[in-house]
Amino acid sequence: MKPESTGIAGTPESAGAARPLERTGIGAFLKSRRAAIDPADAGLPPVHNRRRVPGLRREEVAQLAGISVDYYIRIEQGRAHSVSEPVLDALARALRLSRDEHAYLRHLADPRTGQTNVAAGPAAVRPEIRRLLDAMDPSVPAHVVGPGLDYLAWNALGGRIAFDLTALPPDRRSAPLLVFLHPDSRDLHPDWTAVAAETVAALRADTGRFPGHPRVERVLSELLDRSAEFRTLWEDQRVRARLSGSKRIRHPEVGELEVRYEALQLAVETDQVLCTYTVEPGSPSETALRRLADRTRQESARRAA
Repeated sequence: MKPESTGIAGTPESAGAARPLERTGIGAFLKSRRAAIDPADAGLPPVHNRRRVPGLRREEVAQLAGISVDYYIRIEQGRAHSVSEPVLDALARALRLSRDEHAYLRHLADPRTGQTNVAAGPAAVRPEIRRLLDAMDPSVPAHVVGPGLDYLAWNALGGRIAFDLTALPPDRRSAPLLVFLHPDSRDLHPDWTAVAAETVAALRADTGRFPGHPRVERVLSELLDRSAEFRTLWEDQRVRARLSGSKRIRHPEVGELEVRYEALQLAVETDQVLCTYTVEPGSPSETALRRLADRTRQESARRAA
């Protein structure tokens, strides 16, 4: 089998090649969500004949959403045009979709709801946002993330909290590419399996927010080409934007860190998110993070001397 990683320094020839992007569309998403629901949990009466497939039948989804079976089938097959917001809301309730999944369904039903007016090239971070990053507490790592979950800008500690972002070529500074293709990824992430699943769900949310965005498509295409693990997780159809949570990082210089992250949507650049990391006061992670901050300041002072 082709190795999962040949290093992160460059893009393989197959990435972004003419092979069509392996899209799944609205049909695969709806099928996966109805398959995940126990009919009993949806309040449906028990059936005595054995089900051939898990989850809800098309007829049951239509019943729960209050639409005709024929109309639901046309929606699932991608043959329905201009599906109304009330119908999409009813389907979201019937399928018990999360907020992120609901938004993703709306984008699949009408890609015009996505933010298609963002620039196709590398996203620019305003000088004011860069100054904000630099003015933050030196012990608080922070960075700005754009389409394709690219790291666009960071403060001194944000560039070292896990991967050394400054040392990477710009087209490699993508969280999904780093998680699945960087040779050090599994060492840096003790809970790699959970991090990988979360990253895939966040990238799928990005494909809904930015339909047809060149950077998102390049990242997705490369991962579908190079990582069997990514392909398996992608087929699960999970959707979840990374807004807050916790993770463990096994830093090569200061040891294990348990951090809490918060993602804040920028008001002007709606395609960019400011992400910060904090640690529990008085914890071993705080001690380790302050050591890393001290080393970062010392290295910056040596370079400036």
